[in-house]
Amino acid sequence: MALISINNLTVSYKNYVALQNINLEVNKNDYIGIIGPNGSGKSTLLKSIIGEIPIKEGQVKIDPNARIGYVPQFSTFNSNFPIKVFDVILSGTLPSKFKLFHHYTSHDKEQVILALKKLNITSLSSKQINELSGGQLQKVLLARALVMNPHILLLDEPTASLDTNAKQEIYKILTDLNKEVTIMMVSHDIGIIKHNVKTYACLNKTMHIHNNDDQLDPWHFENLFYSKGN
Repeated sequence: MALISINNLTVSYKNYVALQNINLEVNKNDYIGIIGPNGSGKSTLLKSIIGEIPIKEGQVKIDPNARIGYVPQFSTFNSNFPIKVFDVILSGTLPSKFKLFHHYTSHDKEQVILALKKLNITSLSSKQINELSGGQLQKVLLARALVMNPHILLLDEPTASLDTNAKQEIYKILTDLNKEVTIMMVSHDIGIIKHNVKTYACLNKTMHIHNNDDQLDPWHFENLFYSKGN
């Protein structure tokens, strides 16, 4: 059974169709890149998978035993909120339904320590998040998703606004994580993502899926990337 199975998915906002007839299977240890221009439905696809956006038609099936870690765009994260790195990552252990004054267990805190070590950011543990660089903050958000030991990571533009060195570091971390975790990542960066994933899909309302060894001529690739799904 696929970890995620998307069948004939259509998502609309009033009269605007954001996604149309999307079909995709995500299996264990896949590393799938979803590429497309701004407004092509990339973030909508991820939010549909985690249930943040209602589905008009079709369905998204998730293996009931699969845990999903979601990393939003860090540009949407309020880095001025007064909170330490350790506590940001610890918040990733919160259950989907929790009460006020939730009590974190010693196991929760141990998982944070392991996530910090895995991403080599233990030295940032006591820093306020507004003291971090963009690359450091992205690692913290990634650690927050990893703290519950997910089977699947959904990443929304994980290297947006980062410099070249920070991007390369994040992609190296993801390649290492993919040995244990299935990854589905959205991006508008065609060149970089194509050289790091195993499979990529061009998304602009509709989707075209390719293996990384597919040889596409530049015109065909650009036509898939910028088509409006008609």
